[in-house]
This record gives sequence, C-alpha cells and structure tokens, in this order.
Amino acid sequence: MLLACLPGLAAALGLVLCADGIGHRGAKPRPPVAARPAAPHTAARPNIVPRSAWLDSLARHAQPPPRYDDKVVAVFVHHTDSPNGYDCAEAPRIIRYLYAGQTGARQWDDIGYNFLVDRCGTIYEGRAGGVDRPVTGAHTQGFNHRTTGIAALGTFTAGVTVPQAMTDAIARLAAWKLGPADIDPRAEVRLVSSNSLSRYRSGTTATLPALAAHKDAYMTSCPGLALTARLPEIRQLAARLQGRTR
Repeated sequence: MLLACLPGLAAALGLVLCADGIGHRGAKPRPPVAARPAAPHTAARPNIVPRSAWLDSLARHAQPPPRYDDKVVAVFVHHTDSPNGYDCAEAPRIIRYLYAGQTGARQWDDIGYNFLVDRCGTIYEGRAGGVDRPVTGAHTQGFNHRTTGIAALGTFTAGVTVPQAMTDAIARLAAWKLGPADIDPRAEVRLVSSNSLSRYRSGTTATLPALAAHKDAYMTSCPGLALTARLPEIRQLAARLQGRTR
C-alpha cells in the first residue's frame, strides 16, 4: 500500500486527502450547498393607539365588514387639511371630526385612512379591520388595493414646518407595514389602477414609489409641498429601520 511507504506527517496528510476525496479517481464531486433564502427586511411594530380612543358608540356609524388584500406593497402619505396649531391631546377629537365628515357628507362606510399621525408622533388606528392586517382603505382613488394610507394631521403646504416627531412616526409605520412583503421603502412598485379618475386609466399598470405622496397617484397637491419634500428623508429612515444598509 502506497500510504505505508509515506513517512510520518506525509502519511497522515495522505489519509486526510483520501478521506476528503481529493486525488481519488472514483470520488464524486459534492453537490453545491443550497443558498438560504434572504430573510425579509422587517421592522418593529410601533405603538398604535386603537380606534376606541377616538371613536365611541355615539359617533360610530353602522358599516359593512372590512375588506382585505393579500399584502401591502405601497404606502401613500396624506395630510388632512386641518389646522396645525392643535394640542396633541386634541388629536382624538380631530380624528373623530374627520370620521364624521367622511361617513356623513361623503357617505363613506368608514374613515378612509388606515392610520393617522399627529404632530407629536402619536400613531392612531384609522380604518377598521386590524392594524396588523392588509386592510383595503379609501384614501387614494384608484390605488386603495395592496396599499396603506397614512394621514398627517395638519396642513403642510410650502413653507410650513413639518414636525420631526411626525416624520419619524411615518417612517416607523411605513417600515413596519412594508416589511412583511419585503418592500424597500426607497424602491418603486407596480400597481394597477382601479379607477380612471386617478392619474392612470383603470386597468393601467403604474410604476410608483413604494412610499408615495397622494399626488403621485391622484390629481391633488396632497400631502402639501412641505411634507412631500420630506419624503426622501422618510424613505431613508424607513429603510434603515428595516435593517437595510445599502
């Protein structure tokens, strides 16, 4: 046997090589190790104040069961066109007023926004159906499916200061809602318009920011020039909160 002729260390090395299949004519190559799928980029759920904080039995309208999509792939940011100088303790009253307007004069079945954020960065549950679920909203005509609507309480036209606490909260919320579908808040996504009154004819596939302004999909100035200008910063923070480093 050849190995018997190898002195000391050389013999030991020969045994290792043969055991590993190196230099063995009959050895079969090992199959490649399957790559593990990349983990989704998720973010922690932020604190969310429930509907019960702003909606009581006296104000509540009868409504049909919530509708759901399979997932959330985009977020639309809005402003509510309400005064900016409110005390944050007044936010539940303001949201209740918005609910009354949308379910009353507009005859909607519920408030349209999935979430609302006040100037102190407090996040409120809006439309019913469960904050953890992909609830179909009524916030962006033509693009309510597979999206979430986040409304900033206030009016953020050009020159208005947008509170940092508010933009940080929007980023936290967007990062969390886009995480299960592994959507990068800085990316673009493809959405199909369901209404020709939007910027895109019904049935058209539109390429839009994953974290978009209302005006990207509908003919409006919402969420105002000041808040729109902060969206790149919000996207970057949301991506970092998802653990994205590039």
